Amino acid sequence: MKTLARSMGIAALILSGFAVVGTGLVAVTYTSTRDIIAEAQRKALEASLNQLVPADRYDNRVTEDRIEVVAPAWLGTDQPVTVYRARKNGQPVALFATPVAPDGYSGPIQLLVGVYADGTLAGARVLAHKETPGLGDGIDEKRSPWILAFAGKSLENPRPDGWKVKKDGGAFDQFTGATVTPRAVVKATRKFLEYVQTHREQLFAPVGATVKERQS
Repeated sequence: MKTLARSMGIAALILSGFAVVGTGLVAVTYTSTRDIIAEAQRKALEASLNQLVPADRYDNRVTEDRIEVVAPAWLGTDQPVTVYRARKNGQPVALFATPVAPDGYSGPIQLLVGVYADGTLAGARVLAHKETPGLGDGIDEKRSPWILAFAGKSLENPRPDGWKVKKDGGAFDQFTGATVTPRAVVKATRKFLEYVQTHREQLFAPVGATVKERQS
């Protein structure tokens, strides 16, 4: 019995040793790869932003020049949305954010929208959606060039009453058999443009400046 107990004790010690070593290896691996992963994520984000605003248009580290805002009436979500600011020689160039079109046909549609400091759209992309394949998924750049038509638009081009799909009397195309999806994207993009226009000074505030936590 003593021999059995002793054997079990030794086994427990060995297992404990393996656990300690394993935990240490995981910790070392995490520490050594954390910065690499973070840098890869930063580069991926910058690549996405640069699809809308070329890197030579700004000289700051745009992924670090950011603020968090909560503006559900404008951005389509109750959750904080990160706004990235591009500048050149300290002067505002563009803003990027990920507003949500909450009224997609099959659920919310997450967008990436860039707006130049003069209020002109740098462009828009769809980051995530659940729209019907072959119908509503034409909002995705991989499926259709439809989303590319937003580049260069503003609240003056078209005029506010033109920020609708053509079926509703607006300037934007819809898809055959699918009007709800493009209607939702057009509306969300317009609301983000209005948000930028209304809060431009706060959104382009210098790095470190205090910005209201919640915008209405």
